[in-house]
Amino acid sequence: MSQKFKIGIVGCGGIANGKHMPSLAKLANVEMVAFCDVIVEKAHDAAGKYGVEGARVTSNFRELLEDASIDIIHVCTPNDSHADITIAALDSGKHVMCEKPMAKTAADARRMVEAAKRSGKKLTIGYNNRFRTDSLYLKKVCEEGDLGEIYFAKAHAIRRRAVPTWGVFLDEEKQGGGPLIDIGTHALDLTLWMMDNYKPKAVLGTTHHKLSGRENAANAWGPWDPSKFTVEDSAFGMITMQNGATIVLESSWALNTLQTGEAKCTLCGTEGGADMQEGLRINGEKHSRLYMNNIQLDAKGVDFYDGKKENPQETEMRLWIEAIEQDKDPIVTPEQACVVSEILEAIYESAKTGKAVYFD
Repeated sequence: MSQKFKIGIVGCGGIANGKHMPSLAKLANVEMVAFCDVIVEKAHDAAGKYGVEGARVTSNFRELLEDASIDIIHVCTPNDSHADITIAALDSGKHVMCEKPMAKTAADARRMVEAAKRSGKKLTIGYNNRFRTDSLYLKKVCEEGDLGEIYFAKAHAIRRRAVPTWGVFLDEEKQGGGPLIDIGTHALDLTLWMMDNYKPKAVLGTTHHKLSGRENAANAWGPWDPSKFTVEDSAFGMITMQNGATIVLESSWALNTLQTGEAKCTLCGTEGGADMQEGLRINGEKHSRLYMNNIQLDAKGVDFYDGKKENPQETEMRLWIEAIEQDKDPIVTPEQACVVSEILEAIYESAKTGKAVYFD
């Protein structure tokens, strides 16, 4: 058996319990040895469920960084603390997986990239939608050139009425924004990855607060408190790339529409197109005829080395640990995630100023 990597979890809330810890628990070559949360009871609960015997519990993340036996830190905290915790962890000699978005601001994201370079440790960001069965299949389609040059794309993150009313999701100071930075970030990451294009030229964006002020609004997770809804309820952007490609990004938590879809993309290339609107559909022209193939994929997960099924979150964690074990780049690199943060921030800035934002 290869080395068992020792992992510390910083932030033991929803994303840690829903994704990181249960997925890591299925890996034979890791063990969770330390848990931190500002609400220490949450850390105790996580340690009892997922930790090794005698796992450390604390409300101060720096105690984990001082422990030389810990190899990896997973940062599962609100957006405004991603950068400081990640940078401190990298500088202390730990590899880091930070939950998405990379940071609250583009400047913080750039600091994280520099810290990874400076420390020589690996950093990845939790864009788990790359690891879905349809995403992995479509990435191969793009890599093999079946779509040709992808010059127009849409990044979809539209909910009709599904505003997260718990935690700090509605707090602009903690999160940096609403649906754009929360779910729009997934759609944009997926789209840029498929296009393999990380060179933006200009961004024009709008944000809206049209439904957030309503009392007793219909919502999947119950009505929100308008006085606490300090972020946008929807946001949209048009991104032009240096090579002339165009991306339209749409995001909402609350929008009066029936055309919904989250963490999906539409791609249009010179040789063909693809979308994720009704499964995975590939379209193009062959023998002077137009065609459309609806690709049927197993929605439950993908087969891997021991014959079992794993969901996208489990695939994400397995490949992250493999990157450390085999000393190779993670699937999601910090440089890629930083561009996502820079574009999102440009959309917010454009929305505030009413002007396009240009990249150097």
